[in-house]
Amino acid sequence: MSATLAEMDREPRRQVGALPYRRMRDGTYTILLITSRESRRWVIPKGWPMKGRKPFEAAAREAYEEAGLIGSIGKRPLGFYLYEKRLKSRDSVLCQVKVFPLEVRKQLKTWPEKKEREDRWFSPTEAADAVAEPGLAAIIRAACKRDADVLP
Repeated sequence: MSATLAEMDREPRRQVGALPYRRMRDGTYTILLITSRESRRWVIPKGWPMKGRKPFEAAAREAYEEAGLIGSIGKRPLGFYLYEKRLKSRDSVLCQVKVFPLEVRKQLKTWPEKKEREDRWFSPTEAADAVAEPGLAAIIRAACKRDADVLP
């Protein structure tokens, strides 16, 4: 979905997100995606900033609430992307998501939104192809290049 001129004139609402990954023994990465509650598209855990928490801390909290993930969150964002969030009123709002890397240590057996979403581990290429937002796909591709020192 590309932004129209009218959309580009609007000030986007800020969100934070986590890019959950695991480094495999062979040096490759896997990426965890979850489905959104409304449209069932593949997305990363994300949400609104939280009062009293730094952006990376809020991103880690979203990863716990939406996917049961525990791990080490990076303090520096990998980048950001824009998307249209559909609201319950059927209106939409332009959002800018700041994405932080989350090296996953474990996934809990239960978590707050377990029954509301699906989750799946993807190769970086599959993950980039599965998401609808071109900006998020670009972040995934850039972060997981084997020679790149983007992920910790």
